[in-house]
Formats: sequence, C-alpha cells, structure tokens
Amino acid sequence: MIREITSDYIGKLMAVEGVVNRVSDILPKVSVARFYCNKCGEAHDEPQPTRFLREPLFCRNCKRRDFRFVPDESEWTDVQRLQIQEPLELLEGGEEAHQIEIWAEDDLTGRATAGDKITETGIMRLLPPRKKGSVYYKFHEANFIEGIEKDFEELEITKKEEREIKKLSKDPKLYEKIINSIAPSIYGYREIKEAIALQLFGGRVGKKLPDGTTVRPDLHILLIGEPGVAKSRILQYVTQIAPKSIYVTGKGTTGAGLTVAAERDEFAEGAWTLKAGALVLAGGGIACIDEFDKMSPDDRSAMHEALEQQTISVAKAGIVARFKANTAVLAASNPKFSRFDPYKPLAEQFDIPPTLLSRFDLIFPIRDVLDKELDKEIADHMLKMHKTGKEMKELEPEIPTDLLRKYIAYSRRNVHPVLSDDAAEKIKEYYVNLRSSGGETVKATPRQLEALVRLAEASAKVRLSDTVTVSDAERAIKLTDFVLREIAYDESTGQIDIDRIVTDHPKSTRDRIRMIETIIQELINESGDGMASSEDIIEEAKSRGIDRFRAEQILIELKTKGVIYEPRHGRYMLTEG
Repeated sequence: MIREITSDYIGKLMAVEGVVNRVSDILPKVSVARFYCNKCGEAHDEPQPTRFLREPLFCRNCKRRDFRFVPDESEWTDVQRLQIQEPLELLEGGEEAHQIEIWAEDDLTGRATAGDKITETGIMRLLPPRKKGSVYYKFHEANFIEGIEKDFEELEITKKEEREIKKLSKDPKLYEKIINSIAPSIYGYREIKEAIALQLFGGRVGKKLPDGTTVRPDLHILLIGEPGVAKSRILQYVTQIAPKSIYVTGKGTTGAGLTVAAERDEFAEGAWTLKAGALVLAGGGIACIDEFDKMSPDDRSAMHEALEQQTISVAKAGIVARFKANTAVLAASNPKFSRFDPYKPLAEQFDIPPTLLSRFDLIFPIRDVLDKELDKEIADHMLKMHKTGKEMKELEPEIPTDLLRKYIAYSRRNVHPVLSDDAAEKIKEYYVNLRSSGGETVKATPRQLEALVRLAEASAKVRLSDTVTVSDAERAIKLTDFVLREIAYDESTGQIDIDRIVTDHPKSTRDRIRMIETIIQELINESGDGMASSEDIIEEAKSRGIDRFRAEQILIELKTKGVIYEPRHGRYMLTEG
C-alpha cells in the first residue's frame, strides 16, 4: 500500500500498485547539458540527474564560473509525471486513498493514462522544497510500469470464505437478509434498499451487439427528495459495503470533478495534465454522488456519455483522449425549492436536464410525509441507536459487512447469468402491455426494457445463478412498476406517462397548453381590438374540460415564457402576432 511507503524506503527499489489519477504531458528533459565558457569558449558536457539544471562548478581551462547553456547541442530524453493513488477496493469503507508521484523517462512514458490501474517498480527519491526547509517531497523514479488488465479488482477470498458464500447463496431468506444489511440504521425504504442491492451486483458483463456495441451492465439509481430524509446517509453507507466505491458531492468536487479534467498546475511544471474524476477512479464499482444537481457545467455535459456509453471523451488544451467509466452511479438530489411535488414533472423540479434523467434505470422519490404512526415507528427505530444490549443489536446488518463485500465481489467475478426463454417472455409481456395500455401517452421506451433485463440479471447474480428465471424477471418488473407509478403517473389521465420524466410536461399538460393557445387565437380573431380577455379564456377553457386553476397556471406560464403578453390588464395577445 502507498501509505506504507516511509523514509525507510529512501533509495530502495520497490513495487507499488495503484490507479493513475493524474498524468502530465510528455515533456523533453535534458539528460546531458552542453555548456560553453563565456570567457575562453571551452565546451563542457554536464550530466543532469535532477529536475534542476546544473552548471559546471568552474571551467577546467580558465577556472572561470561564467557559462551559457546550448540546448541544440545537449542530449535530451522524454519525461512524464504521473500520480497514482491506492485502489479504492483495497480501502476500508470511508478511508481516504493515499497517493504518490511517479517520474517516468524514455520508453516508460506514454504507458498509462488517467484511470489506468498499474503496477510500478521504482526507486524512492527525494525532492527538496522550493524554499529552504527540512521537509522533502518523495517520488518514485520508475524502472518498470505494467498495466493491470482486470476491470474489477478482486478481494482476497479464502477457501473457507468461498464455502461460506456458497452456503449463504442457498439461504431461502437471502434477498431479505441482503436488503436488511443495507443501511439497517435507516428505517424503511425497502424498495430503495432492494434496488441498491441489485445495483451492487450489477447485470451481466461483456454483452455485445452484432455491430460491436457493448451493452451497459451497470445500474444507475437516482434518489430525489427533500433535505433530511436520509439520502446522504444511504449513499455513505453504500460506500462501506461496496467492494469498490467513492463518495463525492456534486458541488464540493473540485479539480477533475466527476469525470475528467484538463488543467494546468505545478504538478507538470505548468503544463497541461489530465486528472481523473470520480467516475473514472471508481471503474468497476459504484460512484455515490450527493447533490447531483449541483455538478459543474463540464461534468453535466460529460455525464450523458458517461452514464450511457460508460466512456468519457476529452478534447481540451490540445489533448484528445477517451477514458473508461464502467461505473454504476448512485446519486441523490434535492428539489429546487426544497419540497418535492408529486404532481409536477421531475424536470421542472430539479436542475437536471431531462436527457440526463432518462439515463437512470430507477428514480426513487423520497417524501417527508406527515404520518403520525410512521413518525412514531421512525422515532422508535432511531432511538434504538442510543441504547445498548438487545435493542442496539437489532440495528446490526444481518450479513456481516465484510462477508457481504466478499459475497458481492465473488458474484461479480464468477457469475454471468443468461436470460431464460420464460424470463424473456415475462419481461416482453410486461413491456408490450405497458406500451399498449391505451391512450397516446408514452408508457415506456427501449431504455425501460434494457433496465428490466439488467435488474433481472442482477437478481440472478444475487443467488449466484447462471440462469435468469421468471422469479428474477418478476422482481425486476415489481421494482420498475413501483418506480413508474411513483414518478410517471399522470393524475389527470390515470396512466403512466414517461414524458413526466423526460420532458418539462406530461402529454396531458402539453395538450392543455396547446388548447389554451388555440382558445386565445380564436378569441383574438373574434375580437375587435385583437386581444383576448382572461375571463373569456378561462370560461372557454372550462367548457373544454380545463378547470380555472389549471387555466390560470397555464396563462402565467405562457406569459413567463413570452408566448403571450398583456398590453392591458387582463387582456392578452400572442407574441407571434
């Protein structure tokens, strides 16, 4: 581990393993500098073992100390600086990753980029401080760099632990035990905990379409709701049980942010470097992102590609690169105005573009509902944390955290389930029925179908099964149906409408807006002054099935967006004429 490298290793050869989180450009470094004496013209070739240009002490011919450096006659080599950090999967939950700088020269340059896992063998050297002082900076002078091909780092699992894992997989209460082992100190949220359990296992890795496109195996989940409903605590707990994870906040993330950044800093002598963000560093694991709506514009732009294609493309400061981001995302977000309104579309309430919302497989709204009985149960559960003995023991996970971490790692490494014909038929039946359940609203899209398959595969991986059964399909359908009814149910039509997620308005609202615009145009055509009165608009809207409140809200929205304007109080005209 990098944290174990102390002053005892100065000048010694050793190997370290880590993830590259920063890479400088490849720069020229003088290895043998040619100097000429300004007095007599004598040439001097001076080896340059350090980063600072070193002149000869004096001229061997005339003993003077006045020299000029001639770059064209000097010998040069390529040099690159990397920074690696400890692999996340080797850390205990919540531990900070330590890091060390690596200097690579000649043919070792260009061998790694941000996000790569490498083993580096080198000698520990010291770099003096810029100002006089006694504290030096350590770095590794690389002798050998080798990439690690594995996408998912393996936790060490003994034969005894493997037998214990296989025994647990046969437990008839396996799913309940895993669900109850996720944030047991947080009361309720069963469906959310079940979804997170499936996310930890993920879908089948390595599926490719005939055109060569890789099918995303990772599940993305978004928790939305008011502050104080334990969203952050859920995210923090997941980082403790996931074999590989990272916890960041959208607004608190600096530097590389969530994706990848090109930046100029002292690390590379003022040159441009690529710095890996959370999604790259957590590759093969889970990135828990709090305050997801507060991310930077650059991250917001790159997140679309990262969530769907699981790659991050960078084209900045003359650097063009693409990075793997095969990472599951568990994100949390607060509404713009603190309270979540179940009757308004998601895109209207959160600073998250609809196109980004649609990338999540499951979106769970968490509401702070006033319910006396529920509040009593939550209070009783929370107070157990402040007691001892039997009641405190009830808050412990049913499966010890260390065993659960290894169970997940074992499943992800060894289990690759295939969809059975019966399970495929069950999923298809649900999807087709959802699509054709009456009306013109969009009930489901192919993205929901792909999410159903991922959920069903994850359900099979929980059991360490190589076959996705009907029961796995039913579990996926149950979760999907729960989420759609929570976030995509249109009260006015009584139907599921995906537009409530992926657009600013559901189809029913868009239809009402168009009807109000039509009414305004009709009244303008009939009026003598080219204007329509608000009362006439509202009365006509009522006759066509739009109540006064909705009609008034639509008028306010149309006015705010500049579709209509009010030249006189209570009288409207269309902006377009």
